[in-house]
Amino acid sequence: MTDLQQTALAAPQVGDAASDFELTNQYGEPVRLSDYCGRNVVVVFYPFAFSGICTGELCELRDNLADFEDANATVLAVSVDSKFTLRAYAEQENYGFDLLADFWPHGAVAQRYGVFDAASGMALRGTFIIDAAGVIRHVVVNPRGKARDLGDYRRALASLAQR
Repeated sequence: MTDLQQTALAAPQVGDAASDFELTNQYGEPVRLSDYCGRNVVVVFYPFAFSGICTGELCELRDNLADFEDANATVLAVSVDSKFTLRAYAEQENYGFDLLADFWPHGAVAQRYGVFDAASGMALRGTFIIDAAGVIRHVVVNPRGKARDLGDYRRALASLAQR
């Protein structure tokens, strides 16, 4: 079994309690998942700031942020980049959500969520939608080079509203 396959096997599943974490955002402020208790949270792991597919995905989230806000959901985007890189990236792309630095220990939160590729030192394209009670309700990990579909976010958020 490859390292990537072993990593994917460790990913939390739908119905699991989301593992709490604290990371620094692009402004150096601490952000804890548990601070969003009572809100839905969309945790979006992505490989690297300034890369083509990642920028396309995050810009699509930025341009459709109202869909998430309407679903009482907060978007938290996580990469292994430093907070300094993330601040420059957020400013360049005008992101209206937190970019979190899983920089040190390198990829520790991505590892906990089963989406860290140790061979390349980056997070995979993993998405975890967590309900207001802290339970994971949607998980998708896309293969390298394949962007996420905005429709998947919308369907998953709509299913939370039906609970």
